[in-house]
Amino acid sequence: MTAFAHRTGTDQGVSWSWEMRGVNARGLDLRLRVPDGLDAVETALRPALSKVLHRGNINVVLRVQREDSERVLTVDPLALDRVLTALDQVQTRALDMGVTLVQPNAADVLTQRGVMVTTQQVADNTDLIAALIADITPLIADFTAMRAREGAALMAVMSGQIDQIDALVAKAEDAAVARAPQVATQLRSAMRKVLETAQDLDEARIAQELSLLAVKSDITEEIDRLKAHIAAARDLIASDQPNGRKLDFLTQEFNREANTLCAKAGASALTTIGLDVKAVIDQMREQIQNVE
Repeated sequence: MTAFAHRTGTDQGVSWSWEMRGVNARGLDLRLRVPDGLDAVETALRPALSKVLHRGNINVVLRVQREDSERVLTVDPLALDRVLTALDQVQTRALDMGVTLVQPNAADVLTQRGVMVTTQQVADNTDLIAALIADITPLIADFTAMRAREGAALMAVMSGQIDQIDALVAKAEDAAVARAPQVATQLRSAMRKVLETAQDLDEARIAQELSLLAVKSDITEEIDRLKAHIAAARDLIASDQPNGRKLDFLTQEFNREANTLCAKAGASALTTIGLDVKAVIDQMREQIQNVE
């Protein structure tokens, strides 16, 4: 299921923000972006996510911003030496040529490229790491809460689809009963044809042919299996366990029985019901791709 969570925090002049996004996937793919120097946060984050989530492409981004007061100006000794050496050479050459130059002051020297550099103070991240790790649990809680809300809505949709399949299966049962006289007539006609051409066939072969004709028109097993699948689907949806893959497999079984139902229909009304069942199954399969 898709979901999003965002959290912010501050601690001792450092601010941070979390952004967590999840989209549908067959497996679990964690993509984490944590600033350098905070590897311990990722080490704690990854197993915490894996413990709660089982499917989805999950992206987590942590951004950390420190106050400018932690940045200081310092003099680069090597760059300063190079500038002073160059100034001395210029002054010496100017005197040799009888040219008088104004003496540069400290400000002039400091404005030369490379003499002044901005450095970031090396901070002790111990307290920050502890604060960020403490933030992981509420971040995941916010994310899973959104998934739970979407899951509740999804459960209502899928429950309605299962109810539709249940009603269609009941109609198929009624249609099978209604077509019984037609099937009996067709079997008697088929039996006559078999007997007319059975001069060289033994009784066992005749019985086998008649049994095959009866099986091809009987949808009792398909109806029973569809009912069993309906009960299994309801149990899986009601469970609080991650059953997305089981439901995905179950829709394949639903579809197999619906195909057989259509193949054995022998009547337009029953064929229409079978096609309607397949349409609802396809709709349910699309929704199941969002189930963990």
